Amino acid sequence: MKSTTIKSPRIRPVPAVSRAIAILRLLGKVRTPMGVNAIAQTLELIPSTCLHILRALVQEKLVAFDPETKHYRLGAGMVTLARSALEATAFPVLVQPMLDQLLTRWGVTAIGVDVGDPDQMVVVALSRSNIPFRLHVDVGSVFPALLSATGRLVAAFGEQPEAELKRRFQKLRWDKPLDYDLWCKEVAFAKKQQYSLDRNRYIAGLSIVAVPVLSPNEKITHTIVCASLMDALNKTQMSQLIQHMQQEARVVANQIFAN
Repeated sequence: MKSTTIKSPRIRPVPAVSRAIAILRLLGKVRTPMGVNAIAQTLELIPSTCLHILRALVQEKLVAFDPETKHYRLGAGMVTLARSALEATAFPVLVQPMLDQLLTRWGVTAIGVDVGDPDQMVVVALSRSNIPFRLHVDVGSVFPALLSATGRLVAAFGEQPEAELKRRFQKLRWDKPLDYDLWCKEVAFAKKQQYSLDRNRYIAGLSIVAVPVLSPNEKITHTIVCASLMDALNKTQMSQLIQHMQQEARVVANQIFAN
């Protein structure tokens, strides 16, 4: 019997869509209104083309236009879309009380992360500590999928081939970089122990620990992350924190995948 190979459908790029998304990402990144010429120059677009796309985005309320300054910013429609995206999954609602408990008990910044996209992780829930340290994160923040403690878990429980992992790893930016072989050992540890600890690597002076939320077939869908100053918790306390996080991860997984 001859075997047949099923080819994935070819996805053809749609320039107008790609450019519209690029504009939205730019306006979200700079967080300050921009004029059409500045947007076009930054994205290397023809100004007239950029203007047509901006007008369509304004019509859909995804972008807002100030007629006095002639500048554009993200519109209220983006908030509606973001809220709909978050409400499409039960995880943010289920995990938020758990993050609040982790903050109250351990004094850490506790974060719920969606890792459903193989390219990036997205913060979908947050309970922020008032201890001042350099961790720029908010609900909606996006990071490379393989970065920091969550990234090791994504590599451990994901299905990406090693060549792809290595290619993506080489693009990551750390305060204190580590080599690929050491990172692979830490990925193997994360797989075995079902947690990952990033100490002083991604952000100097911080300990960032993550545990996976796994589906019944052990596919990673989310992580629970806690960040603290490196000397804030001793070894025993860190071990207890990890156990607490793993317990909460199992609870939320049972709730998400109950059906």
